[in-house]
Amino acid sequence: DSVMKQSQNMFSTRALVLLCLIPLSASAPLTCEDLTRPLDHLDRHHLEGQWVLVASSFKAQEHEERFKDRNSATIYFANASDTSSMSFTRVFRFNESCQYFNTNVSVEGSGFNIEQLNITISFMYTSCPDCLVMRFYSASKRNLPVNLLSRRVEVEQTEMEEFKAQVECLKTLPPVVMDPTQEHCPEQPTGDTEAPKA
Repeated sequence: DSVMKQSQNMFSTRALVLLCLIPLSASAPLTCEDLTRPLDHLDRHHLEGQWVLVASSFKAQEHEERFKDRNSATIYFANASDTSSMSFTRVFRFNESCQYFNTNVSVEGSGFNIEQLNITISFMYTSCPDCLVMRFYSASKRNLPVNLLSRRVEVEQTEMEEFKAQVECLKTLPPVVMDPTQEHCPEQPTGDTEAPKA
């Protein structure tokens, strides 16, 4: 009987240890390698349509200050059926003015290349199902942003915390979060807005 009780006690102890370890492993934070990993595959059809800029992070304070002049920003992707390029439209609201910038981007692997501007865009990991994390690179312009975009104007706190961890891994400034109450420009310019620019 004593042997059986001892075995039962050992089993109970092991079971308790395992139960204690399970939540720890489930809540283990992602490493910087995980958080900054580029996507293995870019679903261009998932990209199509409107994305709202939720937050942005820069390496330099002066770029951050210029960024704050914008009331809102929206990005539109189109022409997902083309295997080599997509249409990339950026729309910015400055007070009562809307500015439109149309660019054709070349699809390269799981990212884009904007040849006119010598800029490469990579899409990073995100656990948010309706978000994009876009990282901009350029050999000549070193203060390009890391952007968090979503189909929503505002993300959950956990999703924002993940983005903050990502930019911390990239050693950029804490993100500037856009005001979700600000009005966004229409997809196409009207008589009161500026015409698209290249």
